[in-house]
Amino acid sequence: MQTNFNESQTRINLMRAFAGECQARQRYYMSALKAHQQKLPVLERMFKFTAGQEEQHAVVFFNLLKESAGQSIDINAGYPADVFNEIQQLLDAAAKDEEHESGNIYPEFAQTAHQEGFTDIAQKFEMIGRIENSHRERFAYYGQLVRDGMLFRSESAEEVWICLNCGHIHIGSEPPKNCPVCNVAQGYFIREKEAPFTK
Repeated sequence: MQTNFNESQTRINLMRAFAGECQARQRYYMSALKAHQQKLPVLERMFKFTAGQEEQHAVVFFNLLKESAGQSIDINAGYPADVFNEIQQLLDAAAKDEEHESGNIYPEFAQTAHQEGFTDIAQKFEMIGRIENSHRERFAYYGQLVRDGMLFRSESAEEVWICLNCGHIHIGSEPPKNCPVCNVAQGYFIREKEAPFTK
């Protein structure tokens, strides 16, 4: 038997998830600004890409609150204050936050939604939880590259790099300090296998 939505814990969890996704979107957007300031466009774009996905998750959760339109939903939740200047700290904090969200929060919210009879909502929590885990992997991967000094270095002399500004392709253990085509700094280069829309 399904619980009345406006008396459910699922309703509160949806509002918590909406608030959390909005905050994650803004945190990642501000992290993108830090990356821009530090002349790391590749990380700036990665943060913005992830921020866009968080925004869409917020839209999904917000639309699931339709039955409560016009009401106020009180929530009590903790959210991270990841106010850091160093890219390494921002990447590590983001990976940790996503791990908590995908490993604890959304599975718990999904279980509650199932118990209350909201199968469709439970499935949204489960699916978005899996996406959040991919965010965790993304942040952890780039965090490790930065930590190891390998963001713009490879152990392979055959690594393929692509300039995110003009599309120039370079093969070598490091991308050039400046793109020979459009002259942007090395920070615009990404491994081709990590670039969007490549073969």
